[in-house]
Amino acid sequence: MSKTVQTQICSYDADAIYLRGKNLVDDVVGQYDFGSAFLLQALGTEATEKQKKVLDIALVTIMEHGLVPSVVTSRLTLHGAPESLQGAVAAGLLGVGDRYAGTASLCAELVEEIRSSDSMVDSATAIVKRRRVARDPVPGFGHPIHTGKDPRVAKLLSYVPNSSTALAAALSLELALSESLKKKLVMNVSTALAVLLLDADLPVRMIRGIVLIARCAGLVGHLLEEEIDPIGGDLWNGASAAVSQPSVE
Repeated sequence: MSKTVQTQICSYDADAIYLRGKNLVDDVVGQYDFGSAFLLQALGTEATEKQKKVLDIALVTIMEHGLVPSVVTSRLTLHGAPESLQGAVAAGLLGVGDRYAGTASLCAELVEEIRSSDSMVDSATAIVKRRRVARDPVPGFGHPIHTGKDPRVAKLLSYVPNSSTALAAALSLELALSESLKKKLVMNVSTALAVLLLDADLPVRMIRGIVLIARCAGLVGHLLEEEIDPIGGDLWNGASAAVSQPSVE
């Protein structure tokens, strides 16, 4: 006998589609915005007003940051395969990892580790020591472009109460890192984003998915521009010119 396969997320019959038990047409469409419907779909419960708000803030904040590697990859893919918008989006999303954009999930793991410990100060200090010994950078601090301070951080943290344990954990890590390096190194958008979402009780395992949703929207925008005003060829020519070619005698 074959195993019955099912999901709690969605079911359907000839007359209706159900999302977490709600009739999609009668109960969801036109009554839920996208963020609320996504949280219902992913978590299986009604989102709080705070969760809805911070999700929207996060998506808008992380959607765009110029010609980052994922965007360049998407534009070059569309340049090579102009018929494949979906392929170009997928190629860009594959570049959202631990170094670019996807860093927020790593930051969330560290913040969660610190705030669940008996001593945030001791935990933060131990994390910094552990990662420095392993020559593994502490994610979420400093920025190659925003060298003074990341302009997005203050805005994101303005939605987080001073009493937040997630904020306290992040600040403990910031202090421990600065003391270890003997210089001030402030948090960037990845840590601030982690704090914002964790403070709203959104799970760590969800954070990279939120970043992917935001960047997916951003990539679509870049690809629509690429179709009208292409720069993929210029990007390719620039990369080709930067590669030294072996001399032929």
